Amino acid sequence: MLKQKFSEQKGAATMNPSKFRRWLTSKLMSRVAKRTSQIRLHEKAERNRILADEPHVLEYFHQVDDPYSWLAVQTLQPLLERYNIDLINHLVSGPTNKNLPEPSLLKNLATIDAGRVAPHYGLETSESGAEINKESIWLANKILTASISFASDGPLVSSALTKGNLKEIATEFSLASDSDTEEKLSEGNSRLSELSHYSGAMFFYGDEWYWGVDRLYLLEDRWRKLGLDKSISNTPLFARPAIEVKTNSGAGCTLEFYASLRSPYTALIFDHVVEFARASGLTLELKPVLPMVMRGVSLTRQKGLYIFADAAREARALGDELGPFWDPIGEPVRLAYSLYPWAKRESKHVEFFSAFLSAAFREGVNTMTTRGIKHVLQRADLDWNHARSILGQSGWEDELETNRLDMYSFGSWGVPSFRLLNAEGKEITWAWGQDRLWFIAKEILRINRW
Repeated sequence: MLKQKFSEQKGAATMNPSKFRRWLTSKLMSRVAKRTSQIRLHEKAERNRILADEPHVLEYFHQVDDPYSWLAVQTLQPLLERYNIDLINHLVSGPTNKNLPEPSLLKNLATIDAGRVAPHYGLETSESGAEINKESIWLANKILTASISFASDGPLVSSALTKGNLKEIATEFSLASDSDTEEKLSEGNSRLSELSHYSGAMFFYGDEWYWGVDRLYLLEDRWRKLGLDKSISNTPLFARPAIEVKTNSGAGCTLEFYASLRSPYTALIFDHVVEFARASGLTLELKPVLPMVMRGVSLTRQKGLYIFADAAREARALGDELGPFWDPIGEPVRLAYSLYPWAKRESKHVEFFSAFLSAAFREGVNTMTTRGIKHVLQRADLDWNHARSILGQSGWEDELETNRLDMYSFGSWGVPSFRLLNAEGKEITWAWGQDRLWFIAKEILRINRW
């Protein structure tokens, strides 16, 4: 085992699990990510449904002040018309405590992001200058608690809420009592917790979660395989936009790519981003940051399990596989970052990043061992003899902290994040999430009028 060659640096949390705990966590996450596990999950859920003689039930969790819920609720009526499913709707209060890092940033990011992607899914934008206060939130919940047609009333309430005229249209609806509304929210929150989730804008079907409009393409695919599509079309209603690439369409522009070495979402999209930048003629600027949990941003077990399962599912949608894992949190990440400045001077930092992510998230390589680090260096065509002489040295921390501050400056606090700059270095747009590379691609084509 490699020795700890330097003390904890300012800003880096002491996230160093024991050897056994790291092994156990890695095995659990590998199991969660297995494709066979997902197939068996679907098969088991369908067997149980048939045995119980139950219909195909979709549960939807709506948070009235959540921009992603404003989009998701617009999909309910079209989904009900297209597929042989029943709907159960829940009202929820939204994530709290450790499941809600950076709440002020989240509100702004969600509003901007939902507004940007809405037109690409054929939905109404959520961007609005209207103030949404506790009074209007409670009024929206009272209307929807009393609603007997949630799928059609939900979008109307969301639209009025964002436009600031909810009070004016409230007279057109029945209102539930405060006690009934409290009970409805309590039931929704309890059901969400019972099913081990924490967020609004969530769809739950057959023991699996689907977040917002971004995961509906997977849910629709599952329904079509079950023969639930009432139409003769095999085209999903809410297909995720494709990552469009035009040769040299981004020439002269720079794509800043904020990434960390412990992010499964970064791992699944990293090589795709590199190839996308190359094909588009973009200058790719890799900007590594410390993993969120190593800089004090909370991550619950509940949230972590969902992230790993979802990341593996998203990787498969890109024709890739994640797992087996070997969790690099803590010392492995810091040791790797101690080599990053040297890899950058050798112009091999992108290859080094890619090799480390593949080792940790696809090959199950223990990157805390000498053998593991040597494996990564060999894949990146970097010299071990030189690496071991600098392994564990400090000096890398300032660059990562500068990158973190840059990322926070435009409204993101997680990875992978992207910022597109023009030839003069001015920001064109930015986005957070591996499922937003398509948006960056479309913005490049838009500004160049392709």
